[in-house]
Amino acid sequence: MRHGMKKKHFGRTANQRKALFRNLMADLFIHERIETTVAKAKAVKGMAEKVVTLGKRGDLHAKRLALSKVPNRKAIAKLFGEIAPRFQDRNGGYLRIVKTRNRLKDQAPLAVLEFVDYEERHPQEAKSKGEE
Repeated sequence: MRHGMKKKHFGRTANQRKALFRNLMADLFIHERIETTVAKAKAVKGMAEKVVTLGKRGDLHAKRLALSKVPNRKAIAKLFGEIAPRFQDRNGGYLRIVKTRNRLKDQAPLAVLEFVDYEERHPQEAKSKGEE
């Protein structure tokens, strides 16, 4: 029976799912914006927000906990050095999901997962090609 099983499995084993989420979070922290499916964005958003909250603490134990969640030193260095200080006065809600389009091959709904201050930090990239 499947009582109480709330997480999505994405057709992967537990280790593959863990690696997927770690890679998505690392790319999000490095690029500050990623495009993925809506389901994956919803699944990784909560985990990434918890890691950003660890980054706001800024102590050694928080850094080690963040490295256990996202074992990418470049991503964690950017998180603790650039991203977390921007959200020091904000209590949660660091990320947003913007639904964009459907993928051509399988019509999977895609979304952009980005930090809420992405537009004001990158105004030229936030505009689409048609808008001016």
